[in-house]
Amino acid sequence: MDRSQKAESVAYLNELFNEAGAVVITRNLGLTVAQTTALRTKIREAGATYKVAKNRLAKLAVQDTPYAGIGDLFTGPTAVATSSDPVAAAKVIVDFAKTTDKIEILGGGMGSLVLDADGIKALATMPSLDELRAKLIGLIQAPATKIAQVVTAPAAKLARVFAAYAEKDAA
Repeated sequence: MDRSQKAESVAYLNELFNEAGAVVITRNLGLTVAQTTALRTKIREAGATYKVAKNRLAKLAVQDTPYAGIGDLFTGPTAVATSSDPVAAAKVIVDFAKTTDKIEILGGGMGSLVLDADGIKALATMPSLDELRAKLIGLIQAPATKIAQVVTAPAAKLARVFAAYAEKDAA
């Protein structure tokens, strides 16, 4: 890798760190090509990125970003998973780590907050941003739905009574 490629790599990683909602650092302990491909596919489907980077370049890229505190995690064969949704990358990595012992979660970060491996696992158990939005909308709509049901209930009962009298008279 020549100097210009290194500069491009640092710039790319710096951009990833600046735009990420969460970062997960993993240590790869001999993943096969098939396993790596499966992991990258799952990461892509979740809207996240997964990048194997040279530790020295990653340490340079993480400086002057909210994730400056995770620079110490870059030792050995590491990879970086990032996502704008704080939960997406963590969920995929934790789920994948359950299927194989060839990937180890070192830690990561969420903004300026540095997380250890247990913190990443806890983050993965949280609902995603879309799930939280759906729950919030449901909570907002529930009172309006209940009010509509209460208001229309007497009218519906009256309509049933009138229909019963109409059927009685017709018979």
